[in-house]
Amino acid sequence: MHGHGDGVISAHATSTARLAPRGARTRAQREELERLLYVEESSFSDGAGERARQEEPDEFRTCFERDRDRIVHSAAFRRLAGKTQVVVYPTDHQRTRLTHAIEVAQAAVAMARGIGVNVTLADAIALGHDCGHGPGGHASEDAFDQFIAGGYDHGPWGADVVLADLNLTTQTLDGIRNHSWSRPAPSTIEGEIVSWADRIAYCAHDLEDAVHAGIVTVEDLPSVVRDVAGVSRRTQLATFINAVIATTAETGVVGMDELTAEALGELRRFNYERIYTRPESVAQSVTVVRVLTDLVDYYLENPEALPLEYRGDDLIRGAVAYVGGMTDRFAFEQAAALLGWDPKRLPRGIGRGA
Repeated sequence: MHGHGDGVISAHATSTARLAPRGARTRAQREELERLLYVEESSFSDGAGERARQEEPDEFRTCFERDRDRIVHSAAFRRLAGKTQVVVYPTDHQRTRLTHAIEVAQAAVAMARGIGVNVTLADAIALGHDCGHGPGGHASEDAFDQFIAGGYDHGPWGADVVLADLNLTTQTLDGIRNHSWSRPAPSTIEGEIVSWADRIAYCAHDLEDAVHAGIVTVEDLPSVVRDVAGVSRRTQLATFINAVIATTAETGVVGMDELTAEALGELRRFNYERIYTRPESVAQSVTVVRVLTDLVDYYLENPEALPLEYRGDDLIRGAVAYVGGMTDRFAFEQAAALLGWDPKRLPRGIGRGA
């Protein structure tokens, strides 16, 4: 590092970037700017935010900015890099849960900007929305269902178990908890946007990964998809994102016009039929369910093998939380080391998607 007078250290000896000295932009000032920038139906930052455990406000960051930062720096978010989106043991060019979350955030931010609502809240919800996913994609939910009363749902599990220690705001947790279309609607406009962003992102990028893997070709796509949204991820994302912005601006409902929605629905149906539920994918999911079930059973029978923080009053919950937090690779390594699974029997390839 280099000194340049007046006790200031700059990153470069050749630094010439300068600005007039002025007071820092405080959190309170930026909260006022939100009121000027966003439409009145937005979710607005307010001090430390609504949290289960009361905190002091940050001097510079809004409550939703703090949520986003906490999610990005969490172990659960980092481990998404090792969890299945569509491909188990993905190559350098295939999506993981982490890259999926980043792509959902991009779509959500674009829509929030176009609609005029809180970009940071949408970003935070999107980045955290899949932190409740276990290894092996949605097969983990099938595995954990048998252990959790009422079933295992990655949205509520992510909000109420995986990210609970982060003490996120109620708005961020609500969006994460209810991002899936099978759940009750989120309570905020930003949460509704993330629900659309999730579906838009995975429909487009799961298709792209499957095409690159030689599972399908773009010529196989239904005509309505090709005619309305095109055959590339880029044109599909632009079409679907812009449709949500335009429809919401025109009607006030966070939604999509009927023709574009039909194209998105047909793309999703195509992915399910040709990618997620193809025989090879189903067989892989069956294996993942068995592996994860066996791992949970192992830790229930051998609780001393669990890390100390997972040995609470509810051992079942602790075992599911530990196995659910594993990456694909670590889960399969544990299955081989603890349960004697033959590595050759463990899945590699296209699995069930979003």
